[in-house]
Amino acid sequence: MSKRTFDLHHVVTFEETNVVGNVYFSNYFLWQGMCREMFLRQHAPQALMELRAGDLRLVTAHASCDYTDELVAFDEVCIRLSLNRFIPFGVSLNFEFGRLATAGNGRGFEVVARGRQDIKFLHREGSDWVLFEIPGYLIEVFRQYE
Repeated sequence: MSKRTFDLHHVVTFEETNVVGNVYFSNYFLWQGMCREMFLRQHAPQALMELRAGDLRLVTAHASCDYTDELVAFDEVCIRLSLNRFIPFGVSLNFEFGRLATAGNGRGFEVVARGRQDIKFLHREGSDWVLFEIPGYLIEVFRQYE
């Protein structure tokens, strides 16, 4: 059985490429963040309200990306987010970056990179920010992507 993923589609622009013409490596980290934020927007609007109100912070404790191929301007890419595991005070997320191509009767997905991001949750206690366990509503949301 394959893992359920949250998919974000993106078309690479010239702005995201370097002088050689391939996507600059740091954009994969930007896309990880963008995918994570769109995931929360779609599945956990309560978290966004808490972030806006200043009651919640998400801190990236680790981010990595391994590259297997290059993307260039106007490549269509799909960023797939899934839950790696729950960690103390947060979650570890997997990201898979795939070039989309028309393949016969469907769309192909050629993996060009894989990444991981560990996110910790903090909330305000007086004037301090402290780590706290992932909110229950977010546990339910992330479990759907285990």
